[in-house]
Amino acid sequence: MNCLFFSFIFIAFQAAFRAQGPLAMLEHFDTIYSILHHFRSIDPGLKEDTLEFLIKVVSRHSQELPTILDDAALSVSDRSAHLNALKMNCYALIRLLESFETMSSQTSLMDLDLGKGKKARAKTAHGFDWEEERQPILQLLTQLLQLDIRHLWNHSIIEEEFVSLVTGCCYRLLENPTISHQKNRPTREAVTRLLGVALTRYNHMLSATVKIIQMLQHFEHLAPVLVAAVSQWATDYGMKSIVGEIVREIGQKCPQELSRDPAGAKGFAAFLTELAERIPAILMSSMCILLDHLDGENYMMRNAVLAAMAEMVLQVLNGDQLGGAARDTRDQFLDTLQAHGHDVNSFVRSRVLQLFTRIVQQKALPLTRFQAVVALAVGRLADKSVLVCKNAIQLLASFLANNPFSCKLSDTDLAGPLQKETQKLQEMRAQRRAAAPSAALDPEEEWEAMLPELKCTLQQLLKLPQEEEEIPEAIANTETIEDVKTRIHQLLAKASYKQAILVAREAIGHFQESEPFSHMDSEQSEETRFLNLLETVFKGPATSTQENTQGPAGNMGPEQTDCKDKPSVSEPGKPRENDELVKQEMLVQYLQDAYRFSLKITEAVSIISKMMYENTTTVVQEVIEFFVMVFQFGVPQALVGVRRMLPLIWSKDPGVREAVLNAYRQLYLNPKGDSARAKAQALIQNLSLLLVDASVGTIQCLEEILCEFVQKDDLKPAVTQVLWERATEKVPCSPLERCSSVMLLGMMARGKPEIVGSNLDTLVSIGLDEKFPQDYRLAQQVCHAIANLSDRRKPSLSKRHPPFRLPQEHRLFERLREVITKGFVHPDPLWIPFKEVAVALIYQLAEGPEVICAQILQGCAKQALEKLGEKSSTQEGPKDTPMLPTFLLMNLLSLAGDVALQQLVHLEQAVSGELCRRRVLREEQEQKTKDLKEKNASSETAMEEEMGLVGAAADDTEAELIRGICEQELLDGTQVLAAFVPLLLKVCNSPGLYSNPELSAAASLALGKFCMISASFCDSQLRLLFTMLEKSSLPIVRSNLMIATGDLAIRFPNLVDPWTPHLYARLRDPAQQVRRTAGLVMTHLILKDMVKVKGQVSEMAVLLIDPVPQIAALAKNFFNELSHKGNAIYNLLPDIISRLSDPEGGVEEEPFHTIMKQLLSYITKDKQTESLVEKLCPRFRTARTERQYRDLAYCVSQLALTERGLRKMLDNFDCFGDKLSDESVFSAFLSVVGKLRRGAKPEGKAIIDEFEQKLRVCHTRGLDAVEDLEVGQGGSQRAPSAKKPSTVSKRHQHLASAASSDGDFVTPEPRRTAHRHRNTQQRVSKKKPRIIFSSDESSEEELSAEMTEDETPKKTTPIRRAPPRRHRP
Repeated sequence: MNCLFFSFIFIAFQAAFRAQGPLAMLEHFDTIYSILHHFRSIDPGLKEDTLEFLIKVVSRHSQELPTILDDAALSVSDRSAHLNALKMNCYALIRLLESFETMSSQTSLMDLDLGKGKKARAKTAHGFDWEEERQPILQLLTQLLQLDIRHLWNHSIIEEEFVSLVTGCCYRLLENPTISHQKNRPTREAVTRLLGVALTRYNHMLSATVKIIQMLQHFEHLAPVLVAAVSQWATDYGMKSIVGEIVREIGQKCPQELSRDPAGAKGFAAFLTELAERIPAILMSSMCILLDHLDGENYMMRNAVLAAMAEMVLQVLNGDQLGGAARDTRDQFLDTLQAHGHDVNSFVRSRVLQLFTRIVQQKALPLTRFQAVVALAVGRLADKSVLVCKNAIQLLASFLANNPFSCKLSDTDLAGPLQKETQKLQEMRAQRRAAAPSAALDPEEEWEAMLPELKCTLQQLLKLPQEEEEIPEAIANTETIEDVKTRIHQLLAKASYKQAILVAREAIGHFQESEPFSHMDSEQSEETRFLNLLETVFKGPATSTQENTQGPAGNMGPEQTDCKDKPSVSEPGKPRENDELVKQEMLVQYLQDAYRFSLKITEAVSIISKMMYENTTTVVQEVIEFFVMVFQFGVPQALVGVRRMLPLIWSKDPGVREAVLNAYRQLYLNPKGDSARAKAQALIQNLSLLLVDASVGTIQCLEEILCEFVQKDDLKPAVTQVLWERATEKVPCSPLERCSSVMLLGMMARGKPEIVGSNLDTLVSIGLDEKFPQDYRLAQQVCHAIANLSDRRKPSLSKRHPPFRLPQEHRLFERLREVITKGFVHPDPLWIPFKEVAVALIYQLAEGPEVICAQILQGCAKQALEKLGEKSSTQEGPKDTPMLPTFLLMNLLSLAGDVALQQLVHLEQAVSGELCRRRVLREEQEQKTKDLKEKNASSETAMEEEMGLVGAAADDTEAELIRGICEQELLDGTQVLAAFVPLLLKVCNSPGLYSNPELSAAASLALGKFCMISASFCDSQLRLLFTMLEKSSLPIVRSNLMIATGDLAIRFPNLVDPWTPHLYARLRDPAQQVRRTAGLVMTHLILKDMVKVKGQVSEMAVLLIDPVPQIAALAKNFFNELSHKGNAIYNLLPDIISRLSDPEGGVEEEPFHTIMKQLLSYITKDKQTESLVEKLCPRFRTARTERQYRDLAYCVSQLALTERGLRKMLDNFDCFGDKLSDESVFSAFLSVVGKLRRGAKPEGKAIIDEFEQKLRVCHTRGLDAVEDLEVGQGGSQRAPSAKKPSTVSKRHQHLASAASSDGDFVTPEPRRTAHRHRNTQQRVSKKKPRIIFSSDESSEEELSAEMTEDETPKKTTPIRRAPPRRHRP
């Protein structure tokens, strides 16, 4: 019924419109109003028809209005009718627009869950898209407002309500979140044009300003939309004043209110930032209004104002043609930016660095500010915020890329030219002074030059009492006025401003009635009077004294030198000399700036190189990119950073790994050269420089990078060709270059083994030829290169093909055997590392390598016996014992140790792997022979399970076979290796007889390798090994044995476990090399759970303060990794504190603080913190010295306490209350209060205040005063509970005295808690088992190196393979 009614009256309206035109709305307004009122319930078709009809009505009216408005004979009634029709038509159209917009917004929200497909189908079904209908309506309204419709109103003043009606629909459309989408761009532009017309023709500015401010506060999406509109109004419509109005409204916002309204502040900040990017020149006039927000609490507003300043510097205040006022404004903006580089908020500091990066990149930073901004960036490298550090690195990289000095920034290269040109400048100045000693100077120019410094000196003197100043020489009675004036003139010319002012002050009192000292205007300030007097004296006729006032050049400051060097224009030839001098001064200034800049960059390089291993990926990537740029600019220290980034190739983060690859790709794969061969030669030369003095780890990293390059075909064939030419000496090169070429070929062979495989004979000829003396360094690199022919890792069981092996008769093994045997009798130190690599290569590639190595051992032993025979035949007396040369014995034992270790590796990897491979192939072959069709699914499953069990049993059988060979056969009397055991033991057991350091090192290392073979042999020699580890006077022996025992701890953990304290003891070795090795070994053993984490881990904690930075970094890395293993550090902390604060065996107080600050930073869980408070507070009672009180207080102060932790501390207050008289203990607990207050909630402040009050009372009056305070606060209700602590305190004083009579600093048993809260303690004890540290069971006597047979540990404790039990706090 309703639909029919609305349709009927709508048809009537249409008919009236056809007859009467737009004035039909006067009679049928109710029809449209009814449709608007029942908009939700009427038919969609009627809605669309109504919209289409109203558009037609308003369009017709807008077409007729120009004729009507131009009609001078228009009656008042007709004008009123057209005015009412206009109002009704606009009202109806706009309300209908708003209704459609509301319906569209609700529909879009409902359709979010439908998906795009259903939404598109819904639009197609209706055949009406509102988003396409909005623009024509807005254009129609704009067209209407552009007419001169004000004549329809009385006195030609349009009602504010009509303007608000039209503009209100624009703001309603802007509130739609989708208005910022690209598809709605026509609508946005139409809204902007409509509001622009309202601003220019209908005085809408005030309303628009208020509305824009409100919308920015409530609609986050509108900032860019409104910026585009405002910038268009200011430029295209000439409405620049609206920018000032909006900015004034934002500037008048209270900063405190904005801090409570983050959404509004975010909208204002985004608006200001983008507005400054679009129209910075217009915004700059209003910047003074926004300065108050720089002191506000909201960091987003500070960022916005700073960003606006930066945009003005970039777009408006840029260039060399700036006037004085513009230059001052630019300097003020830059000063503000620099000051906020130290803002309290890290986001602001980061934003400032980003803005300076843009300024530098666009070359808008004045050269005079380079040093200051570079210093700011270098200082921010130490910022706690990762984001700030990252942006500081980016800023420094931008400085490098856009520096105006040089493409090469080496401070050493710049120092020479700077010194040379400075000396030349001094000579030019001296020549000029000598050539024109009496040159007349312009007093006016001299006065202007000295005026700033003279003013500053005068202001300082006027602030001081007159009697405090001393006059250099009092005015004598014989001196005349002219003498005094001359004297003042001379002092001013010498830049002795202070003395000149003092003499002038004295002269005013001495010559009160004489000119010029009598003309002192009393109305002027004292500073102005003095300046006028000094100006009169200086510019007066005192030229006769100028010749004497110039003085030697060495006594002049820079200002005077510049003044003296100004020539007189009247003299011929002076302009040319002046130009040359100015050019030289500019050159020296340029070199000085470049030198200072290079020094700052060098300082930054050293800081940034330490950030290479940060945990944040983005920072590491920025560091890598920075070093690429620094290296390209030729900074000498850059090579250190380029090498330091090499280990990052092993990073688990693919972003970091790819950054390293890209860095080396930029640095080395794109060299300069005219041809492919020239580029290849430059590439090889650059890579060879990296190999100079490179460690083994560096070479392995470089090998991985080159392997990646080869696999991705980044290296051109010309590189391989040039390397082979250098290796085969087809092109002239040095021995080191030849060696590096072979090394690079070997690295590339890891990616493509055919590089070496196709030229194997050539490589053998290169490094293992028959010349003498042999180049063992080259031979060693040849062996490394050949080793890359096969995979050195453990072979996979899934391989069907046997591993790559060469026959025993291959020329490679013949040459290796001959080179090793011949070199054995020659004392060449390079022979030992060569034969180690050669033996490993034989076992890796040869069939039956044990046969070849046995022949080598026999040949070398035969030569040693021959040498011994020669010595015995030359002995003079029959009783003299023949002596074998030390190097022969060392070579023999080292060779035997290498063969023993490689034989073990060969058995456990190659032989074991081959047995498994053959077994798998055999089982597969057997499986194929069976008839699979006769078996059902269940029998197949059973068979697979059986096969799995059989495979596991077979693996155990093979492992037992290998173990049996090692235990029973390798060191059996019939084997070659067994023949060397007696000789080896004799050398190791007789350090006095065999005292040569190199021999001792080789023998100890060989003994460790022999012990790796057999558990029985290892068990029999452990006492000897650890005795040498403790007592050897040679650090190299102790370091070698530390590595050996670490390997033995992994291979035979049950045997080495009783000796673990002696491994920890090496962490305090006096030798730096041994401490570093021990730290590495213990890190691996502990983190791999191969040794117990005992209380002696405190020795690792001591390494945190090691004077060697590498060792301290190693210890820090150890605890970082240990902190990831559950509660490991938490469990160890009480014992570490006990050991380190022990007055007999601990560390000093400051180092203790450093260690504990690091260790306690790993305690991040609240439960752990609370538990530590409960453990540490009772220790105050058992502490024996004041130092231990202070240490415990410091540890408590470093904990991140919560309110619950504070309550635990209050419960244990009587434990440490009597120690608060110590100022250090009191300060430590006060720092706890300070930390708690920072993030305290209002309800938690009461307990903090109570704790602080008790601290202060106890500090000033003692623990009894606290009890009195509790009695006073609690009254009669708390009196009994307040008396208990005193009783318990007496008990604990007795316990403390008993504990101090023992010699141990241990955690007492929690009897007090049981006494006060017996029931609670019983409940807690069930949940929290008592933690007993393994170090409590050990004795300090275990560290003694005096080991006899009786002292040798007999009991072996098996190592549990399961993870250690973790105690929850």
